[in-house]
Amino acid sequence: MSLLDRERTVAAPGYDRWLLPPAALAIHLCIGQIYAYSVFNEPMTRLIGVTASAPDDWSITTVGWIFSIALFCLGASAALFGKWVERVGPRRTMFTSALFFCGGFAVAAVGVRLHSIWLVYLGNGLLGGIGLGLGYISPVSTLIKWFPDRPGMATGMAIMGFGGGAMVASPLSVELMSFWSTPESVGVAETFLSLALLYFLLMNFGAWIVRVPAEGWSPEGWDREKEDRDPMITNANVDADSAIRTPQFWLLFVVLMLNVTAGIGVLGQASLMIQETFSGGGGRAVTASAAAGFVGLLSLFNMAGRFFWSSLSDRIGRKNTYSVYFLLGILLYVAVPQFGRMGSVVLFVAAFAVIMSMYGGGFATIPAYLKDMFGTFQVGAIHGRLLLAWSTAALLGPSLVNYLRAYQLNELGLPPSQVYSTTMYIMAGLLLVGLLANLAVRPVDARHHVAPEPVEVGA
Repeated sequence: MSLLDRERTVAAPGYDRWLLPPAALAIHLCIGQIYAYSVFNEPMTRLIGVTASAPDDWSITTVGWIFSIALFCLGASAALFGKWVERVGPRRTMFTSALFFCGGFAVAAVGVRLHSIWLVYLGNGLLGGIGLGLGYISPVSTLIKWFPDRPGMATGMAIMGFGGGAMVASPLSVELMSFWSTPESVGVAETFLSLALLYFLLMNFGAWIVRVPAEGWSPEGWDREKEDRDPMITNANVDADSAIRTPQFWLLFVVLMLNVTAGIGVLGQASLMIQETFSGGGGRAVTASAAAGFVGLLSLFNMAGRFFWSSLSDRIGRKNTYSVYFLLGILLYVAVPQFGRMGSVVLFVAAFAVIMSMYGGGFATIPAYLKDMFGTFQVGAIHGRLLLAWSTAALLGPSLVNYLRAYQLNELGLPPSQVYSTTMYIMAGLLLVGLLANLAVRPVDARHHVAPEPVEVGA
C-alpha cells in the first residue's frame, strides 16, 4: 500500500504534464456513468416479472431514488473528505474512489439478486456516491496544480470526461444487459458486476499514472508576473476552513447554484418540454424519437461546453466568463417562449444548445475560479465544499420545472404548449440574481491568506 503514498507520486524532473489529462479522463469517464444510470431504471422494475412488472417488483419512483442518493452523496463526500484528498494525494484518493464506486456496483448486484432495494441504495447510492465525490475532485485539483498557466483548460478536459461518460456508459450498459439477459433474468446484476470490473481496471490505470508536481515546480514560459498584475488572481493561499468564512465563497456558491439550477431543470424535462411546446399542430409537432435526438444534442453541447467555455476563461477571465453565462442565458431564456410561439423548432433547439453548453461550462470553470480566489493549496477541499451547491440545485431545478408545469396544467388549465413560458421567465430571473452575485465578487482580503503547511507524506 506504500505505492499509494503521496511521496511515491511526486514527478521526476522532465515529467510531461500532458500525461495527466489521460489519468483524469480515466476517472471521470468512469464516474460519469451516473448520468446514464436511467438506462437501468425500467429493467429494474421487472426483475421478478422479467418481461413485465410483477406485483412485487419495484416501482419507477422507488428506483429513481438511487440517482438522487448518489448525487447527494457526491456533494456531501466531496465536502467532507476534501481536506483528506489534499493531504493523501491523488493516487490514494483515486484508488479509494475506485473501491467505493466499483464496490458499490458489486453490492448493488447482490441487492438485485436478493431483490433488496436497500442494498441497492447502499451500493449504487451511498458507496457509489462517495466514490463519485472522491473521484470528481481529486483529478481536478491535481490538474490545476500542473496547469497554473491554463487552469480553465485543464479542468475543462477532466470535467468534459464526466459529462461524456454517459455517452459511453449508456450504450455499453444496454449492450451488456442484452448480452446477459435470459428468459429468467433481465441481466442487471451481471451488468453491474461487469461494469464494476471494467471501471475498477480503468480507474486504477488513472491512479497508477497520476503524478503531483515537485515543490517549487512551474511550467516553462509561465509568466507569473502577469498573474501578479491581475487583481482577480491570487498567488497567495487560503485554507478550506478559512475559505468558507469569506463572502467570496458564498457568492461563488450562489453563482454555481443558480447557473446549475437553470440548466438542470431543463435537462431533466428536455424531451417532454420540446414535445409539449410544439404540440399545437401546424405540421411542426415533435415526435418522441426527434425529442430523444434533442436530448442527445443537449448532452453533446453540455460536454463540449465544459472544454470550450473553461478554455475561453483562461483568456477573458473567470468573472467575465460567468457574466457571459448569465447575460446570454437571460436573453435566451426570455427569447425561448417567443421561439415556441413562432413555431421555430430550429431557434428553440439552438437556444437550448447554447444554454446547455454554458451549464456544462459552469461546472468546468468553477474550479479555476476557486483557484483564482483562494490559491492552489487546498483548492480540492474548497471545491468539494462548493459542490454542495450542485446538490442544492439538483433539488431546486427539476422541482421548479415539474411543479410549475403541473400547477399551470391542472390549476390554470393552460394548454401544454404554453406551460413553460412562466418557467423560462423565472429561470431568467434566477440568472439575474446569479449575475449580481458574480459582479459582487472581489479579491479575498489578505487577512485570510495562510502559508501552506508542509505536506504529511505517507499519511
